This record gives sequence, C-alpha cells and structure tokens, in this order.
Amino acid sequence: MEPIDIGLAVSGGMLVMVLLGMRVAFAAGAAGMVGLIWIFWAKFGYNPDRFMKAVTVAVKTAGQVPHSKVSSQALSLIPTFILIGYLAYYAGLTRALFEAAKRWFAWVPGGLAVSTVFATAGFAAVSGASVATSAVFARIAIPEMLKIGYDKRFAAGVVAAGGTLASLIPPSAILVIYAIIVEQDVGKLLLAGFIPGAFSAVIYGLLIIGMAMTIKGFGPPVSGFTWKERFAALPPALPILFVVFTIIFFVYNPFGGDAFGTPTEGGAIGAFVVFLMALKHGMRWSEFKDALLETAKLSVMIFTIIWGVLIYVRFLGFANLPGAFADWITSLTMSPMLILICILLAYAVLGMFMDAIGMLLLTLPVVYPAVMALNGGEFVSAADSTFGMSGPMCAIWFGILVVKMAEFCLITPPIGLNCFVVAGVRDDLSVQDVFKGVTPFFIADAATIALLVAFPAIVLWLPSQAG
Repeated sequence: MEPIDIGLAVSGGMLVMVLLGMRVAFAAGAAGMVGLIWIFWAKFGYNPDRFMKAVTVAVKTAGQVPHSKVSSQALSLIPTFILIGYLAYYAGLTRALFEAAKRWFAWVPGGLAVSTVFATAGFAAVSGASVATSAVFARIAIPEMLKIGYDKRFAAGVVAAGGTLASLIPPSAILVIYAIIVEQDVGKLLLAGFIPGAFSAVIYGLLIIGMAMTIKGFGPPVSGFTWKERFAALPPALPILFVVFTIIFFVYNPFGGDAFGTPTEGGAIGAFVVFLMALKHGMRWSEFKDALLETAKLSVMIFTIIWGVLIYVRFLGFANLPGAFADWITSLTMSPMLILICILLAYAVLGMFMDAIGMLLLTLPVVYPAVMALNGGEFVSAADSTFGMSGPMCAIWFGILVVKMAEFCLITPPIGLNCFVVAGVRDDLSVQDVFKGVTPFFIADAATIALLVAFPAIVLWLPSQAG
C-alpha cells in the first residue's frame, strides 16, 4: 500500500475508536503508533525479519514528540489561564460581576438573562476554561432567574451558552492550542479573540431581548436599582479590568513600542494578581488546594490529549495526508468561500461526537494546510490572496472561526460538555433540559459565524494594529 492509503486506513480506524467511546488521546496515540509501524514496515518491504526494526524506529519517532512539543514555552499559558479562572471564583469576582451586570442591565426585557451573558463574558476575560465558567454561573445565576419566573430550561441554556464565551475571549486555552498546532503567533491570536468574543455576547443579548419582547411572560425585567446602587456595584468588579489590562500589556502594548513581556509572563502575573485578590477576600488553604487540584486535573487532561494527537500528527506527516488533502481541496471547481463554509459545517457535525479540543487537534493538521492553500499559501500577500488577506492574517481569521465552531460544539448534543456540567451542578435539571434550553442560541451562533465570515475585519482589526 502507498503511504497515503495507509494514512486513510489508519485515520478511519481512529475515527471508529473515537465513535465507539475511546478517549481521543488514547485513540489518536494508538492510531499514530500503529500507523508509524505500518509506514516503516512498508518501507522495509514487509519483511518479517525487519518487523521489530520497524517497531523500534516507530517508537523512537513517537517518543520524540511529547518532550519536543510539550516543552514549548507557549503551552505553559494553559495551566496559568485555567488557574486564573479558579482563583477568580474564590476572589469573589464572579459574584461581583453578576451583581454589577444585574444592576446595570436587568431593566431591559429578559434583563436577568442578558446580565448573565455579560457577566459570563466578563468572567471569561479571566478564565481560560468554558467548563469552569458554566459551573460557576450555574450556581449563581440560575437560582436568581428561577426566582422571578424564568423557565428552568432556558435559564440553564443561558448559562451553558454564556460559558462558551471563554473559548474566544482571552485568556483562552483553545486559542493557545490552535496557535501551537499551526505554529502562529499566540499573542496576535489572543488579541483577535477580544472583539469576536464581545460580539458574540452582544448577539446573545440581542437574541434574549428579542425573545422577551415577542414571547408573553418571558424574562420579566428587573427594576428598582438606583444610579447610586449601580455605581456602587462597579468597584468590586473593577479588578477584572486590571487583570485583563495586565495580560494585554504583556501581549501588545497599546501605547506603542514593544510589549512588556511574553504572553506566558502575562498569564503568570495575571494568576498572581488574582491570587492576591483571593487572599484579600479570605480564601482558605482548602480552597486554594482545590483550585490547584482542579487546575492540575484539567491541565493534565489537555496535555494528555496533546501528546496523543501529536503522535498521530507525526504519522500524518509520514503518510503525506495533509498535503494530499490540500491538493484535493484546491483542485475542486467550487468557490473557495463555499469550500470554507462546507469545512465549517463539517466541524459542526463532527463536534456532535467529539470534544472541542480533541476535534481541533485531530483535524487542524489536515484542514489548516488546505485552507491556507485555498487562500494562496501561508506567505501570500493580501493583494494576491483569494480571501483578501495575507497568509498570517488568514491563519488568525480561520483560527477564530474554528474556535467559534468549537464553542458551538460545547452546547450541541449528544456530548455538549457545557450542558453536562450545568446539569451536574443543578439537581433539578436533566441534560435533556439543558439541551432544550440552548436551542435558541444555535441561531445566534450561526448568525455570529456568518458575520465573521462575511466581515473578516471584525476579527482582524485588533491584531492588525499590533503590527
């Protein structure tokens, strides 16, 4: 068999393992090892006497992957971003954010749900994990909405959908993973997530207001807050802005000149700042230990997936599957934009059966080169490109699109992780209730993705200012 045929056969086997329930990390790692052994044994002419030689070479090739990639400085961002989120909870920032958002926005139709969305967006600015955001606000926001008569399914859907904003709004672990896989600038990708993330929150808010204005008895507004009470709620929430600005200054200096440091240093300082806030608010040793343990658990899970998938990616390189897929994509007679839309739709379907991180890690090594080829190559200028943007800018734009698709997958059945988290926190809700509650937000996400595709400037304006 030719290497490309081996690549297709092994990839098909891996997808079967994933669909049968095997963890992505182990399915990808096993498929990668089998594929490497198969490739090398084929090079030895399938000589039985040289099978063990093929195994030895494959093991050495795969063994180089974990250390060489995971020792990357950029990956150290992931545990620091996750730690920021857990410490922010113990620092009281979540409750302060929700209270401030409630006092400022609860007067509009569907105001408490709108407040929840904006509060989750604010918390996303200090949390790199969508799951943590959903879990925290399931405890804070859902009881408040139920008190004034919200349908429990919709209240759960608001929290689950709002939690997805942490995937786009920096600090974002998924954006860091994308940057590492496609070897792009982490800082510019983090910057690119700010406006689309805020844009997504606004779309969610408009959807809720529209539903409240057209459905009788839906989401009654909450009034009675004085201007004094509104302004009094701002100081407890201001530390969020301090942390955000700290991270921004270490990614991009808005006053001109070089940034103050690296994104890794910004993440570490952000975590330290939130740690001091948590201490000020009386965080106990047991709570600090829980934050560290939860951060370690989530970080180990992500790193394990990365290890397994990178072994599979190494095999794909030997099989030349990415290059073959890129050649096939560029040979199609369809419009490049239509091909891109089909790729995004494929992510929507694939996300119904895989977790977001695993899905991106498995597909990007093949899909990313194809998208870059559609645009004219990684080093094409804007004037000569298909989509009207340079290679590096196209990489950023596509990154935000696929991460937005990953957000979408966090709330789609049957394995929408955020929905399971919200149901797990609330005993009065089933997973089916949460899935029903997030249904309207599919429309909002579809509208957001369409606008990001039609108007790339929404994504590219801020990173373009960084030079």
